Amino acid sequence: MMLRRFVTCAVSVILLAPGLVAQAPVSMTQATKAQFDEIKGYLSKTAQKVPDDLYSFKPTPAVRSLGQIIGHVADANFSICAAAAREKPPQSGFENGKTSKADLMKGLNDSIAYCDKVFASMDDKKGMETVKFFNGNQTPRLAVLAFNNSHCNEHYGNLVTYMRLKGIVPPSSEGGGM
Repeated sequence: MMLRRFVTCAVSVILLAPGLVAQAPVSMTQATKAQFDEIKGYLSKTAQKVPDDLYSFKPTPAVRSLGQIIGHVADANFSICAAAAREKPPQSGFENGKTSKADLMKGLNDSIAYCDKVFASMDDKKGMETVKFFNGNQTPRLAVLAFNNSHCNEHYGNLVTYMRLKGIVPPSSEGGGM
């Protein structure tokens, strides 16, 4: 009986211990950046992992090629993160202007670095300032960056389908995190 009570108390302490340790609060900016960090890793690894000859792959003629999706994400990263920064996009033309794996990977990685720079200049106060976004609507900067995260995830989902069709395991399914 005494042993059972001890074990019950010990298990309760172990289960409750994480809640007893004070944790630093996570800001909205940090949380939004953490989500970008995850998806940018998957996108970058995808661009690296897919062989050159599959960059022109289209499951059907009516959709973008795998390379065009990567180019589209690069263009969108530049455009959307520039909107959050109240800047003009520093680069564009990847989706319809580049076809080689090297050029598209560089564009994607440059766009990720640009978005990282925008995040580095952001905090919650600045993130609540509004900027003109789609159709000239005033939108908080962090909401613009969160939209970029959603856009990246949407197109990573497309890329996952393309990779699965070609027997390639997507980075998010490889295990071990990023």
